[in-house]
Amino acid sequence: MKLASLFSGGKDSTCAIYKAKSEGHDVECLVSVFPQSEESHLLHYPNIVSTSLQAQAMRIPQIVSHIDTIDSESELKELQNLLEKAKKSFGIDGIVHGGLFSDYQRIRFDRIGSNLDLKVISPLWHIDQKNYLQELLESKFKFIVTSVTSAGLDQTWLGREITKDDVEQLVRLSVKYGFNLAFEGGEAETFVVDCPLFYSPIKIVKANKIWDGYRGRFEITEAVLEK
Repeated sequence: MKLASLFSGGKDSTCAIYKAKSEGHDVECLVSVFPQSEESHLLHYPNIVSTSLQAQAMRIPQIVSHIDTIDSESELKELQNLLEKAKKSFGIDGIVHGGLFSDYQRIRFDRIGSNLDLKVISPLWHIDQKNYLQELLESKFKFIVTSVTSAGLDQTWLGREITKDDVEQLVRLSVKYGFNLAFEGGEAETFVVDCPLFYSPIKIVKANKIWDGYRGRFEITEAVLEK
């Protein structure tokens, strides 16, 4: 099946591509809507512009759009417009996304799929979260934390590349503070710097850490593909 990926640059959307390709699907393009605010409930915000570098690393074309509003219906409309373009340009007959537990996102993505007569594939849906994180590391996914918004996650996590020891620590923290272990609720966001899909890893040259005492962001200001 020819698919378009709803791509944010984080571990989940990247792993969804990896799993879809391993199941024999062809991912023809990446579709990314760039929100102008971190308040979006539907779209990924931190470092979304840097997804263009990930697209280059995977050698997959990317269709993008910028949107100024945080109204979810406007975001959905723009996403549907991009997928309609993908259908015409790449002949896709399906969509793949990295949702794990969010019915809010799943229902809306299913609606777009129905509107455009596209099958929706969710390879990570209801996956065991600890096993999933361990599987990512075993599969050579390298990803950093780019935002934190939950109690139990402080500024020391910003820019950190997640390791097996970190997974065990996150398990303990998620139990203590009640956040979603895989960050499905937006407790944190991630950015993939290397994985089996990449022809070249990404090197972060410059970045800024922003911390307000409760939540923070790791903003990539310069990154390159390593040779």
